[in-house]
Amino acid sequence: MSRLLKSSALALVIATPALAETDTLGRLALPEEVAAWDIDIRPDGAGLPEGRGDVWDGEDLYELQCAHCHGTFGEGVGAWPVVAGGFGTLTHEHPEKTIGSYWPYLSTVFDYVYRAMPYGAAQTLEPDEVYAITAYLLFLNDLVDDDFELSHENFTEVRLPNEDGFYMDDRVETEWPSFTQEPCMTDCGDAVEVSMRAAVLEVTPDDPLTDARHEQYLAMATAAAGEMGAVDAPAVEAAPEPEPEEEAAAGYTPEQVAAGEAAWRQCRTCHNVGDGARHGVGPHLNEVYGAPVGAKDGFRYSPVLTEAGEEGMVWDNATLDAFLENPREHLPRNRMSFNGVRDAEERQALIAYIASFAE
Repeated sequence: MSRLLKSSALALVIATPALAETDTLGRLALPEEVAAWDIDIRPDGAGLPEGRGDVWDGEDLYELQCAHCHGTFGEGVGAWPVVAGGFGTLTHEHPEKTIGSYWPYLSTVFDYVYRAMPYGAAQTLEPDEVYAITAYLLFLNDLVDDDFELSHENFTEVRLPNEDGFYMDDRVETEWPSFTQEPCMTDCGDAVEVSMRAAVLEVTPDDPLTDARHEQYLAMATAAAGEMGAVDAPAVEAAPEPEPEEEAAAGYTPEQVAAGEAAWRQCRTCHNVGDGARHGVGPHLNEVYGAPVGAKDGFRYSPVLTEAGEEGMVWDNATLDAFLENPREHLPRNRMSFNGVRDAEERQALIAYIASFAE
């Protein structure tokens, strides 16, 4: 065995009794070496280190250690995972599997951060820092309030929404019998009859092409097939004329709405608008203009927003303008981690865009 191998970590193995007796490879791991790996955290709290951390300390640590990969609001950057939002999406075609929508236990969060994060500097966080970051991740997923402190003492009291969505692996009983029986080789089912040929079927996917281009390509394909004698090319109806643009809502100009749509890129990470909009990290903003503050069904607002709505505050030009300029100053201790829009013209454009979804 080379000197390099003898001195490397590869030689540090946990020997079985038989291996220890022969002493031909490696050595017994030292207690401190075993302890360095024995840091897993279990759902019942086993393995938790002592410590505590609150949401506000967690926000500072998250911005420093996590946001460059997972986004300021847990929305994910590039190919890095989304960790917040995605509520109610598990049955959708493209579910968002986040801490709040999918993960089963808080121990899964703590264990992963404690053992493997931050990327490239794993296990550099102290227990108190991991508690604080975990508390902030709970806050980003609307599972705790902003004054929450997580510790080894209250850790097992926190339940994630999808805990009951997991069950023990039952494939031995449910799937294994089907795959271990003799396969059918003859007369295994009803005869299949081909009733139509693909050349005369509408088989082009609905998206990503627009309806007009879709019809154009379908006409070209069927015409080409007709020339080859496969089918007669059917007549294709002309694309419908576009409907005239409606007047912009709430007295805003179409130019303001268009400018607001361009400025919306800074908001769409957390908020959705338009057809099929649903709550994400923040609530969807359809029909929010002119509506009471903090009143969207199915979204858990900061207490300060709920209270403002109950006291009669409505989202209009004045309130939205003040809020967008400095969210935390206008309604202190709300959950919107956004520094605000300083340019007044840009704020008006955003309000015009939001108002366009008021009906």
